[in-house]
Amino acid sequence: MTNNNPIGLFDSGIGGTSIWKEIHLLLPNEDSIYLADSKNAPYGQKSKEEIIHLSQKNTEYLLNKNCKIIVVACNTATTNAIKELRTKYDIPFIGIEPAIKPAATHSQTQKIGILATKGTLNSELFYKNVEKFQDIEIIEQIGYGLVELIENGEINSPEMKKLLRSYLEPMVEQNIDYLVLGCSHYPYLIPLIKKIIPQHIKIIDSGEAVARQTKNILNEKVGFRTQKTKSEQLFYTNSNPMVLSSILNNKYNVLVEDF
Repeated sequence: MTNNNPIGLFDSGIGGTSIWKEIHLLLPNEDSIYLADSKNAPYGQKSKEEIIHLSQKNTEYLLNKNCKIIVVACNTATTNAIKELRTKYDIPFIGIEPAIKPAATHSQTQKIGILATKGTLNSELFYKNVEKFQDIEIIEQIGYGLVELIENGEINSPEMKKLLRSYLEPMVEQNIDYLVLGCSHYPYLIPLIKKIIPQHIKIIDSGEAVARQTKNILNEKVGFRTQKTKSEQLFYTNSNPMVLSSILNNKYNVLVEDF
């Protein structure tokens, strides 16, 4: 690997672009390749074995594109497969986990809400993180149907608003003061979420922290891109490119490949 090779990212669809945006904002000179495995979305309902298989497939695709570091821009893939990825491949991996720590540390009501996929909430890694905060009541909610609606471009649909209300209102009634978004798709729902929950409840996602960690690992292990030409941002999907293109404000070409 050379320092001028691209950063690779993959997700079970378009959601990880919320992570990509933070990384690109912090490291605008870096080339990147983003892989949207929308054909297999959502990962959250799949078995651990399936998630590991898909994560390895995505990793090998990015390795064939000469990526110097891989960001697993998916909570479900991180919590279920990153241990296996780090064992099998000789390349730095950056994972993404629900940001429980800052919420639990700063909560005044001692109650925080977590909206995440079934695959994340049922994972061993998530359970280990939750165990650290015995004095905090953590109210978990599986976001059934949310990823599918986002993947179909139905972020502002009546169905989305109805689902979010049914998931969030019980948390509000239980007096949470932090809401942790445990899926990289969910930051695209923040404008809707803010209309449902009171202003005093803080929303936390992992994007900025993942970007900072990516910068740290590049600095320590791989190196930054030194070329002075404009960086190149490539996006690949194995499904309908229109939704991915739309979430990127139609600023980038989206290439369709079967992987």
